Amino acid sequence: MPANRKFEVKALSRVEGEGALYVKLEGGQVDWVELNIYEPPRFFEAFLRGRKVREVPDITARICGICPVAYQMSSCHALEKALGIDPGPEIRRLRRLLYCGEWIESHALHIYLLHAPDFLGYESGISLAADHRDAVEKGLRLKKIGNELLTVLGGRAIHPINVAVGGFHRAPSRSALKALLPDLEWALQASIETLQWVSAFDFPDHQVDYEMVCLRHPHEFPMNEGRIVSDRGLDVPVDEYEGHFQERHVPQSTALHSVRMPGMTSYLVGPLPRVNLCFDQLSPTAKRQAEACGVEWPCRNNFKSIIARAIELIDACEEAIAIIKEYNTEPSSSLASYIPRAGQGCHATEAPRGLLYHRYRIGDDGLIAEAKIVPPTSQNLGQIEDDLRAYLPGIVNLDDAEATRRCEHLIRNYDPCISCATHFLRLTIDRNPEPAVCTINPMQRG
Repeated sequence: MPANRKFEVKALSRVEGEGALYVKLEGGQVDWVELNIYEPPRFFEAFLRGRKVREVPDITARICGICPVAYQMSSCHALEKALGIDPGPEIRRLRRLLYCGEWIESHALHIYLLHAPDFLGYESGISLAADHRDAVEKGLRLKKIGNELLTVLGGRAIHPINVAVGGFHRAPSRSALKALLPDLEWALQASIETLQWVSAFDFPDHQVDYEMVCLRHPHEFPMNEGRIVSDRGLDVPVDEYEGHFQERHVPQSTALHSVRMPGMTSYLVGPLPRVNLCFDQLSPTAKRQAEACGVEWPCRNNFKSIIARAIELIDACEEAIAIIKEYNTEPSSSLASYIPRAGQGCHATEAPRGLLYHRYRIGDDGLIAEAKIVPPTSQNLGQIEDDLRAYLPGIVNLDDAEATRRCEHLIRNYDPCISCATHFLRLTIDRNPEPAVCTINPMQRG
């Protein structure tokens, strides 16, 4: 292979959004790695300013079609802190149930249609279905069951409209939730089979000394609440988040990169940190299956994040079943009343892809004066680049097509949520020893 090479991936796909990869090798060594995010900024933080409090959950839901609940839950909790609202334990349980639905549909989509094709040698979920129809149909049914749960609780599966600051506009009926139990019982067994299936994949030996970060709750697997912890000793309340993490512009991206202070280092959020740091809080079936799947926990190989997602799929199904079985009467009140007032609140929840932080300031007029949203993918972008730098030396002697496939595979371990895209990634390798440097002006993420 030539000593000087340039890998330029102009359109990342089987991920959500618009991004590219640029890699420069000199003398056979990795000289430069950039994960370019060139999707136009969406300015959500800017156009939330001046909005009424009640509008925020519906607006933030539009940030993502796969994980709208995460944005709604983080915004609701943060605004409730600012307004001094306590919706009560019944609403808290229903919110966890809603989050279970999102984890089920998102994890099923990623495992079966976005990630499994990499391990099995297919370029898409469609080509995978030609030879593994039963597996793809199982994944689609799992996703549909998660969507049905979102519909019953949220009013619809995409961008739910029943979520509100203070609770829900309308409590779900007992009969509508109970009707989901047979499908969820099937989903629990299908999730166990999913874990057994993905655990048998052939994984590269790629051990990395990540700093893993997630929420941790003393009594439950983290979704809506918890302290921010890491495997390097961090253990702080959510309101101290900005004292330990910082977003910054990088020249190659319209998305901000988050770093860990004070060293300004990268860190990892998502399913692997959650399973590693909260293993003891998994549901009984999920914990039992995790212990039997052949992985030694804690695991430091992010290629095995697909296994962590399958474990969380089991956990979400089992918890959803338990919550619904205990839901014998609708709450006496599904929505706490409040009067908009000046205040500030922040909160973090665990989106399917990792920690999601929101902070809001409400002005004296009762309108949103300031909003800050830090999605999981912006927290992982720096770690993806670091991961590529560590991984590339082991694959530079492969031919161009195989090296491309391995880079794509590593990026998809993170299930990056840039936005929504479906085309397969393409790679151009320019063997010019003096390749032009790609520069993109940074723009503020909204």
